[in-house]
Amino acid sequence: MIDEPMERLREAARRTRELARSRAVTGQGHHDADNDVGTIGTDGALGFDPFPLLEALHRHGVRAVVIGQVAGIMHGSTELTGDLDLLWDGTPAHAPALAAALASVNAQLFDDAGNPVATHPDSLLRPKVEFTSPGAGGDCCTPALPWGGIRVEESLDRAVTAVDPGGLEVHYVSREDLIRMRRAIGRPKDLRRADELDSLAPHRRG
Repeated sequence: MIDEPMERLREAARRTRELARSRAVTGQGHHDADNDVGTIGTDGALGFDPFPLLEALHRHGVRAVVIGQVAGIMHGSTELTGDLDLLWDGTPAHAPALAAALASVNAQLFDDAGNPVATHPDSLLRPKVEFTSPGAGGDCCTPALPWGGIRVEESLDRAVTAVDPGGLEVHYVSREDLIRMRRAIGRPKDLRRADELDSLAPHRRG
């Protein structure tokens, strides 16, 4: 049986593709997402499939942690998304493997101003780069990005790992850390999703 968080993510990605199948391309990307609706309302939902990149990260031995709504889905959130956000430690020695994984799925990188940058290890040392790939786009962040006073590097050590029968490992931020991230960012969708995650906590369900 597929690990339950993986099953949730596969089903959510399938539903996202189905929902967006009849949409026309609008030109709206990850950075155009509405603060309430999120990236499910952008072109990122068209053909959304995070698994090719997640598999590439695994193949290249990259310790990147899934954050954002993909992590939320893996924890049981019912809201769909059209992007895949990642957090890694920003260590220069780890950048070549991450660059190789991104290049293997034909990802393109962009700086904060939306300018293309090379899919090269040095580009990934910025606090954040945006990426697009045929299956999924999103933000690739390091702890150097301001997180509203949260020490997100600590969340890397507390990350949860899901494994499917084929051996694919996906590391994703813990529910508690994701709730803290959501509340620190504070957009309407973040606060709504933080409340949902809080309601899904074991002590609340019990």
